[in-house]
Amino acid sequence: MGEIIKTIFGATAGPLMLVLGLLVFIYLLNLMNIDPGPIFSVMVALTPIWLPITLFYLTFDRWMYYIQNKFAANQGRSTLRIHLPQNVFKSPEAMESVISQIHNVNSPDNLMQTYLDGKHPLTFSFELVSTGGEVRFYINVPTKKTKNALEAQLYAQYPGIEVVEEDIDYTDEIPWDPERYEYMAFHMGKKEDEIFPIKTYIDFGLDKLPKEEEKFEPMAAMLEQLGKVKPHERVWIQILAVPHVKKVFKNGHLTETPTWDKKAIAKINEILKRDQRPDPDSETYERAPMLTMNERDTIAAIERNIGKYAYEVGIRWLYITEKGKFDGDLISPTLRSFSQYDIIGRNGLSPRWRTDFDYKMFSDPKGRRIKKWKEQELGLYKGRVYYHRDRVGGADAMKVFSAEELATIYHIPGTSVVTPSLPRITSARKEAPSNLPTGLATGI
Repeated sequence: MGEIIKTIFGATAGPLMLVLGLLVFIYLLNLMNIDPGPIFSVMVALTPIWLPITLFYLTFDRWMYYIQNKFAANQGRSTLRIHLPQNVFKSPEAMESVISQIHNVNSPDNLMQTYLDGKHPLTFSFELVSTGGEVRFYINVPTKKTKNALEAQLYAQYPGIEVVEEDIDYTDEIPWDPERYEYMAFHMGKKEDEIFPIKTYIDFGLDKLPKEEEKFEPMAAMLEQLGKVKPHERVWIQILAVPHVKKVFKNGHLTETPTWDKKAIAKINEILKRDQRPDPDSETYERAPMLTMNERDTIAAIERNIGKYAYEVGIRWLYITEKGKFDGDLISPTLRSFSQYDIIGRNGLSPRWRTDFDYKMFSDPKGRRIKKWKEQELGLYKGRVYYHRDRVGGADAMKVFSAEELATIYHIPGTSVVTPSLPRITSARKEAPSNLPTGLATGI
């Protein structure tokens, strides 16, 4: 009911502004001694044409927001905790396979499914949680169809793993209570254009399956940092991923935008200067551009990634501690743990927004905006929803990551990671349930 009320008020805001604009227009006409009668007679006569079009554009976003939220709510959400096996000898390619298998764009069959049912790609949330220094792996997914498919893929790729659905979401342990807790939120994202990949497990050489003692585990620094969290602290890291699709009217977008592979190919052509090559029949001859080693590696990485399933990704992490025990020294090393995925000259991860100001005495002297942001970020984390805050530059907007990039950031770490705070199953557990479905997650 609350969402309907919000939608109605959001939808009426546009028409109210339109009426206000008309009143200002009439006032200006009177100031210029122009009779508005003939003008409004024409406008009234054309009302059947311009009014429906105007209302459509004014209410479109609010309607899509409401109907898509309703569709998502009907699918349900499940939080799965992953208990790590004692021995993991697989590379992150195993998790890439899992992420690729659950990629489901939920393509609508017709406009009714889009604009009446709200059918659209749903969000997957890959989460790393430290509760007082104990590190846990979670994945929050839509319950219908996706949950069972994800479980089946995890059991298939990681023998000995145990996947348990949580009866109570771990986020329910922390309410919004600024009298008891202090909060801080960060949005992380790619530093450069989304078409440039971050450093992936292939760049680390893990695709060659080196010996366990020779592996460089990309997640090791982050897991070690999470293990240092004090008993009264919590760090929640959330990687929200929505299957990337071409945005067209059929799937709920007024403006058509190409998929990221088109942008990537255009960038490769720009680097190679293909559009500037001379005509073969011309008497002039221009030598092909000499590419640096970094440019060659970048082109190879782009081409490799556009051949894989892609997600639009937003990364958020929260630091929560008891009132009066906020430790600012924890922030910097946690941020630095994301730098494992940086390649200078190509791309990397960095903070794109935070619940703070550089100059609070000017921007938010009473702290009301920051307090509101923190409350909102906690609620959005719990709801597995991501909104970018930088409305001007879009610095923290969701960016496209390939399944390879996602699997590098979030996978089951190998046996080389021996952090005491990372519990593993000490004995053999039961096999995967025999009735779990296998194969691709199908459309809803």
